[in-house]
Amino acid sequence: MSWEGAAIHVLAALHSNETSPAGTSQRVAYSGAVLGWFLSAGVYIAARWANAEMPPWTLCFWRLTLACALLLPFVRHHFPVMLHLLRSRPIELLVVAGIGLTLCQGLLYTALHFTDATTAGIIMALSPVMTMILARLILGETLSGWQGVGAVLSLLGMIVIVAHGDLAALVRLQVNPGELLIFVSALSWALYTVLLRRLKFDVERLPLLVLLLGAGAIVAAPLYGLELIWDERSALDGKGLLALAYVAGPGGAFMYYLYNRSVDTLGASRAGMLLYLQAAFVALLAFLLLGESLHGYHVAGAAIIVCGLLIANMIRSTPNAASGRTSG
Repeated sequence: MSWEGAAIHVLAALHSNETSPAGTSQRVAYSGAVLGWFLSAGVYIAARWANAEMPPWTLCFWRLTLACALLLPFVRHHFPVMLHLLRSRPIELLVVAGIGLTLCQGLLYTALHFTDATTAGIIMALSPVMTMILARLILGETLSGWQGVGAVLSLLGMIVIVAHGDLAALVRLQVNPGELLIFVSALSWALYTVLLRRLKFDVERLPLLVLLLGAGAIVAAPLYGLELIWDERSALDGKGLLALAYVAGPGGAFMYYLYNRSVDTLGASRAGMLLYLQAAFVALLAFLLLGESLHGYHVAGAAIIVCGLLIANMIRSTPNAASGRTSG
Protein backbone atom coordinates (compact mmCIF):
# COMPACT_ATOMS: atom_id res chain seq x y z
CA MET A 1 0.00 0.00 0.00
CA SER A 2 1.26 3.48 -0.87
CA TRP A 3 2.00 6.04 1.85
CA GLU A 4 -1.02 8.09 0.76
CA GLY A 5 -3.29 5.06 1.09
CA ALA A 6 -1.93 4.17 4.52
CA ALA A 7 -2.31 7.75 5.66
CA ILE A 8 -5.93 8.09 4.62
CA HIS A 9 -6.86 4.82 6.36
CA VAL A 10 -5.31 6.05 9.60
CA LEU A 11 -6.99 9.45 9.22
CA ALA A 12 -10.34 7.72 8.77
CA ALA A 13 -9.70 5.58 11.84
CA LEU A 14 -8.92 8.64 13.90
CA HIS A 15 -12.08 10.43 12.76
CA SER A 16 -14.17 7.35 13.57
CA ASN A 17 -13.26 7.73 17.23
CA GLU A 18 -14.75 11.21 17.58
CA THR A 19 -17.97 9.81 19.06
CA SER A 20 -16.42 6.94 21.01
CA PRO A 21 -15.92 6.95 24.79
CA ALA A 22 -13.40 9.48 26.09
CA GLY A 23 -10.96 6.80 27.27
CA THR A 24 -10.79 5.14 23.86
CA SER A 25 -10.51 8.48 22.10
CA GLN A 26 -7.62 9.54 24.34
CA ARG A 27 -5.80 6.24 23.82
CA VAL A 28 -6.04 6.74 20.07
CA ALA A 29 -4.85 10.34 20.46
CA TYR A 30 -1.86 9.33 22.58
CA SER A 31 -0.91 6.54 20.15
CA GLY A 32 -1.15 8.89 17.20
CA ALA A 33 0.91 11.53 19.00
CA VAL A 34 3.68 9.02 19.82
CA LEU A 35 3.82 7.88 16.19
CA GLY A 36 3.86 11.50 15.08
CA TRP A 37 6.85 12.33 17.27
CA PHE A 38 8.72 9.26 15.99
CA LEU A 39 8.16 10.42 12.41
CA SER A 40 9.17 13.93 13.44
CA ALA A 41 12.43 12.61 14.89
CA GLY A 42 13.27 11.28 11.44
CA VAL A 43 13.11 14.83 10.09
CA TYR A 44 16.07 15.81 12.29
CA ILE A 45 18.04 12.89 10.89
CA ALA A 46 17.15 13.66 7.27
CA ALA A 47 17.94 17.36 7.59
CA ARG A 48 21.25 16.74 9.35
CA TRP A 49 22.22 13.97 6.89
CA ALA A 50 21.65 16.16 3.82
CA ASN A 51 22.60 19.58 5.19
CA ALA A 52 25.69 19.85 2.97
CA GLU A 53 23.43 19.77 -0.09
CA MET A 54 20.29 21.44 1.19
CA PRO A 55 19.76 25.02 2.44
CA PRO A 56 17.24 25.37 5.26
CA TRP A 57 14.55 27.60 3.79
CA THR A 58 14.51 25.65 0.53
CA LEU A 59 13.79 22.49 2.50
CA CYS A 60 11.18 24.35 4.56
CA PHE A 61 9.37 25.71 1.49
CA TRP A 62 9.28 22.45 -0.42
CA ARG A 63 8.36 20.39 2.62
CA LEU A 64 5.30 22.54 3.26
CA THR A 65 4.37 22.80 -0.41
CA LEU A 66 4.60 19.08 -1.13
CA ALA A 67 2.91 18.07 2.12
CA CYS A 68 0.03 20.40 1.22
CA ALA A 69 -0.16 18.88 -2.28
CA LEU A 70 -0.18 15.33 -0.89
CA LEU A 71 -3.18 16.00 1.31
CA LEU A 72 -5.10 18.31 -1.01
CA PRO A 73 -7.04 15.55 -2.86
CA PHE A 74 -8.34 14.19 0.44
CA VAL A 75 -10.05 17.48 1.36
CA ARG A 76 -11.66 18.35 -1.99
CA HIS A 77 -15.16 18.01 -0.49
CA HIS A 78 -14.23 20.69 2.07
CA PHE A 79 -13.11 23.29 -0.48
CA PRO A 80 -16.12 25.62 0.05
CA VAL A 81 -15.56 25.74 3.83
CA MET A 82 -11.81 26.13 3.37
CA LEU A 83 -12.32 28.97 0.91
CA HIS A 84 -14.64 30.74 3.36
CA LEU A 85 -12.05 30.49 6.14
CA LEU A 86 -9.31 31.65 3.80
CA ARG A 87 -11.35 34.73 2.87
CA SER A 88 -12.52 35.54 6.40
CA ARG A 89 -9.34 34.91 8.44
CA PRO A 90 -6.32 35.03 6.09
CA ILE A 91 -4.05 36.97 8.45
CA GLU A 92 -4.63 34.57 11.34
CA LEU A 93 -3.85 31.59 9.10
CA LEU A 94 -0.63 33.22 7.87
CA VAL A 95 0.47 34.18 11.39
CA VAL A 96 -0.18 30.75 12.94
CA ALA A 97 1.39 28.88 10.02
CA GLY A 98 4.30 31.31 9.83
CA ILE A 99 5.11 30.80 13.51
CA GLY A 100 4.58 27.06 13.87
CA LEU A 101 5.38 25.68 10.43
CA THR A 102 7.71 28.17 8.73
CA LEU A 103 9.73 29.87 11.47
CA CYS A 104 9.95 26.80 13.69
CA GLN A 105 11.33 24.42 11.11
CA GLY A 106 13.35 26.97 9.16
CA LEU A 107 15.28 27.88 12.31
CA LEU A 108 15.68 24.21 13.17
CA TYR A 109 17.11 23.33 9.75
CA THR A 110 19.46 26.31 9.99
CA ALA A 111 20.58 25.19 13.45
CA LEU A 112 21.39 21.69 12.19
CA HIS A 113 24.17 23.21 10.08
CA PHE A 114 25.89 24.20 13.35
CA THR A 115 25.03 21.47 15.85
CA ASP A 116 24.19 17.78 15.92
CA ALA A 117 20.74 16.21 15.77
CA THR A 118 20.98 14.80 19.31
CA THR A 119 21.48 18.25 20.83
CA ALA A 120 18.67 19.68 18.72
CA GLY A 121 16.25 16.98 19.84
CA ILE A 122 17.01 17.45 23.52
CA ILE A 123 16.68 21.25 23.45
CA MET A 124 13.39 20.96 21.56
CA ALA A 125 12.13 18.97 24.57
CA LEU A 126 11.81 22.34 26.30
CA SER A 127 8.78 23.10 24.18
CA PRO A 128 6.26 21.44 26.56
CA VAL A 129 7.40 23.68 29.40
CA MET A 130 7.13 26.71 27.14
CA THR A 131 3.68 25.51 26.13
CA MET A 132 2.55 25.38 29.77
CA ILE A 133 3.77 28.90 30.38
CA LEU A 134 2.18 30.27 27.21
CA ALA A 135 -1.04 28.36 27.91
CA ARG A 136 -1.17 30.17 31.25
CA LEU A 137 -0.60 33.56 29.64
CA ILE A 138 -2.79 33.13 26.56
CA LEU A 139 -5.43 30.54 27.49
CA GLY A 140 -5.66 31.28 31.20
CA GLU A 141 -4.80 27.70 32.20
CA THR A 142 -3.67 27.26 35.80
CA LEU A 143 0.09 27.05 36.37
CA SER A 144 0.84 25.77 39.88
CA GLY A 145 3.92 26.52 41.91
CA TRP A 146 5.27 23.02 41.33
CA GLN A 147 4.78 23.40 37.61
CA GLY A 148 6.83 26.57 37.87
CA VAL A 149 9.55 24.55 39.60
CA GLY A 150 9.43 22.04 36.75
CA ALA A 151 9.76 24.84 34.21
CA VAL A 152 12.82 26.26 35.97
CA LEU A 153 14.44 22.82 36.18
CA SER A 154 13.87 22.20 32.48
CA LEU A 155 15.38 25.57 31.61
CA LEU A 156 18.42 24.71 33.74
CA GLY A 157 18.80 21.46 31.81
CA MET A 158 18.79 23.39 28.55
CA ILE A 159 21.50 25.71 29.91
CA VAL A 160 23.69 22.71 30.80
CA ILE A 161 23.42 21.44 27.22
CA VAL A 162 24.00 24.82 25.57
CA ALA A 163 27.07 25.37 27.77
CA HIS A 164 28.30 21.82 27.02
CA GLY A 165 28.62 21.26 30.75
CA ASP A 166 30.89 24.29 31.17
CA LEU A 167 28.76 27.02 32.74
CA ALA A 168 31.71 29.40 32.57
CA ALA A 169 31.28 29.27 28.80
CA LEU A 170 28.02 31.18 29.20
CA VAL A 171 29.86 33.97 30.99
CA ARG A 172 32.40 34.07 28.17
CA LEU A 173 29.51 33.96 25.64
CA GLN A 174 31.03 30.86 24.06
CA VAL A 175 27.72 29.38 22.94
CA ASN A 176 26.97 27.54 19.72
CA PRO A 177 24.61 29.80 17.72
CA GLY A 178 22.80 26.73 16.42
CA GLU A 179 21.66 25.82 19.92
CA LEU A 180 20.21 29.30 20.47
CA LEU A 181 18.32 28.97 17.19
CA ILE A 182 16.87 25.67 18.40
CA PHE A 183 15.68 27.39 21.57
CA VAL A 184 13.78 29.97 19.48
CA SER A 185 12.43 27.15 17.30
CA ALA A 186 11.08 25.39 20.40
CA LEU A 187 9.44 28.61 21.54
CA SER A 188 7.81 29.00 18.12
CA TRP A 189 6.38 25.48 18.30
CA ALA A 190 4.99 26.10 21.80
CA LEU A 191 3.27 29.27 20.62
CA TYR A 192 1.83 27.43 17.61
CA THR A 193 0.44 24.73 19.92
CA VAL A 194 -1.34 27.28 22.08
CA LEU A 195 -2.59 29.41 19.21
CA LEU A 196 -4.29 26.40 17.63
CA ARG A 197 -6.42 26.12 20.76
CA ARG A 198 -6.86 29.85 21.26
CA LEU A 199 -8.09 30.74 17.77
CA LYS A 200 -10.43 27.72 17.39
CA PHE A 201 -10.64 27.64 13.61
CA ASP A 202 -14.07 26.20 12.82
CA VAL A 203 -12.84 23.69 10.25
CA GLU A 204 -12.17 19.96 10.52
CA ARG A 205 -8.57 19.02 11.33
CA LEU A 206 -7.41 17.77 7.93
CA PRO A 207 -8.75 20.71 5.86
CA LEU A 208 -7.29 23.10 8.43
CA LEU A 209 -3.93 21.37 8.21
CA VAL A 210 -3.89 21.76 4.43
CA LEU A 211 -4.66 25.47 4.75
CA LEU A 212 -1.90 25.92 7.33
CA LEU A 213 0.63 24.03 5.21
CA GLY A 214 -0.22 26.23 2.22
CA ALA A 215 -0.03 29.39 4.33
CA GLY A 216 3.31 28.28 5.75
CA ALA A 217 4.66 27.75 2.24
CA ILE A 218 3.57 31.28 1.29
CA VAL A 219 5.44 32.72 4.28
CA ALA A 220 8.54 30.66 3.39
CA ALA A 221 8.49 31.60 -0.30
CA PRO A 222 10.44 34.90 -0.02
CA LEU A 223 13.22 33.23 1.99
CA TYR A 224 13.32 30.38 -0.52
CA GLY A 225 13.61 32.97 -3.28
CA LEU A 226 16.64 34.52 -1.60
CA GLU A 227 18.31 31.11 -1.41
CA LEU A 228 17.63 30.52 -5.09
CA ILE A 229 19.64 33.65 -5.80
CA TRP A 230 22.46 33.28 -3.29
CA ASP A 231 22.79 29.59 -2.38
CA GLU A 232 23.91 27.08 -5.00
CA ARG A 233 22.57 24.18 -2.91
CA SER A 234 18.96 25.23 -3.60
CA ALA A 235 18.85 22.80 -6.55
CA LEU A 236 18.25 19.98 -4.00
CA ASP A 237 20.31 17.30 -5.73
CA GLY A 238 21.15 13.81 -4.43
CA LYS A 239 20.71 13.59 -0.69
CA GLY A 240 18.56 16.69 -0.67
CA LEU A 241 15.87 15.06 -2.81
CA LEU A 242 15.89 11.88 -0.71
CA ALA A 243 15.61 13.88 2.49
CA LEU A 244 12.79 15.98 1.05
CA ALA A 245 10.83 12.85 0.07
CA TYR A 246 10.79 11.82 3.73
CA VAL A 247 10.22 15.19 5.40
CA ALA A 248 7.36 16.09 3.04
CA GLY A 249 5.51 12.77 3.41
CA PRO A 250 5.76 10.64 6.56
CA GLY A 251 7.68 13.33 8.45
CA GLY A 252 5.56 16.17 7.09
CA ALA A 253 1.88 15.91 6.18
CA PHE A 254 1.19 12.79 8.23
CA MET A 255 3.17 13.93 11.26
CA TYR A 256 1.49 17.35 11.36
CA TYR A 257 -1.95 15.84 11.11
CA LEU A 258 -1.29 13.46 14.00
CA TYR A 259 0.02 16.29 16.17
CA ASN A 260 -2.89 18.62 15.40
CA ARG A 261 -5.32 15.80 16.13
CA SER A 262 -3.70 15.13 19.51
CA VAL A 263 -3.96 18.83 20.39
CA ASP A 264 -7.66 18.74 19.55
CA THR A 265 -8.33 15.74 21.81
CA LEU A 266 -5.80 16.14 24.63
CA GLY A 267 -5.45 19.91 24.89
CA ALA A 268 -2.44 22.13 24.24
CA SER A 269 -0.49 21.33 27.41
CA ARG A 270 -0.91 17.55 27.48
CA ALA A 271 -0.22 17.19 23.76
CA GLY A 272 2.87 19.36 24.10
CA MET A 273 4.19 17.31 27.02
CA LEU A 274 4.62 14.31 24.71
CA LEU A 275 7.31 16.20 22.82
CA TYR A 276 9.92 14.84 25.25
CA LEU A 277 9.55 11.48 23.46
CA GLN A 278 10.96 13.09 20.34
CA ALA A 279 14.30 13.70 22.08
CA ALA A 280 14.65 9.99 22.84
CA PHE A 281 13.71 9.04 19.28
CA VAL A 282 16.17 11.57 17.82
CA ALA A 283 19.03 10.35 20.02
CA LEU A 284 18.34 6.72 19.07
CA LEU A 285 18.06 7.38 15.34
CA ALA A 286 21.09 9.71 15.36
CA PHE A 287 23.13 6.96 17.00
CA LEU A 288 21.93 4.26 14.59
CA LEU A 289 21.94 6.26 11.35
CA LEU A 290 24.37 9.16 11.80
CA GLY A 291 26.89 7.67 14.21
CA GLU A 292 26.36 10.42 16.78
CA SER A 293 27.11 9.72 20.42
CA LEU A 294 25.74 11.01 23.70
CA HIS A 295 28.09 13.19 25.74
CA GLY A 296 27.99 13.68 29.47
CA TYR A 297 26.38 17.11 29.16
CA HIS A 298 23.66 15.60 26.94
CA VAL A 299 22.81 13.04 29.60
CA ALA A 300 22.96 15.55 32.48
CA GLY A 301 20.92 18.18 30.68
CA ALA A 302 18.34 15.66 29.44
CA ALA A 303 17.97 14.20 32.94
CA ILE A 304 17.29 17.65 34.41
CA ILE A 305 14.79 18.46 31.65
CA VAL A 306 12.97 15.15 32.16
CA CYS A 307 12.85 15.75 35.93
CA GLY A 308 11.29 19.14 35.30
CA LEU A 309 8.74 17.65 32.89
CA LEU A 310 7.84 14.88 35.32
CA ILE A 311 7.36 17.31 38.21
CA ALA A 312 5.16 19.56 36.10
CA ASN A 313 3.17 16.67 34.63
CA MET A 314 2.68 14.71 37.87
CA ILE A 315 1.53 17.75 39.82
CA ARG A 316 -0.81 18.71 36.99
CA SER A 317 -2.38 15.26 37.15
CA THR A 318 -3.33 15.43 40.85
CA PRO A 319 -7.00 16.00 41.73
CA ASN A 320 -6.32 19.38 43.36
CA ALA A 321 -4.40 20.68 40.37
CA ALA A 322 -6.96 19.32 37.95
CA SER A 323 -9.86 20.93 39.78
CA GLY A 324 -8.18 24.32 39.62
CA ARG A 325 -7.35 24.13 35.95
CA THR A 326 -9.24 26.14 33.41
CA SER A 327 -11.30 23.84 31.20
CA GLY A 328 -10.64 23.51 27.46
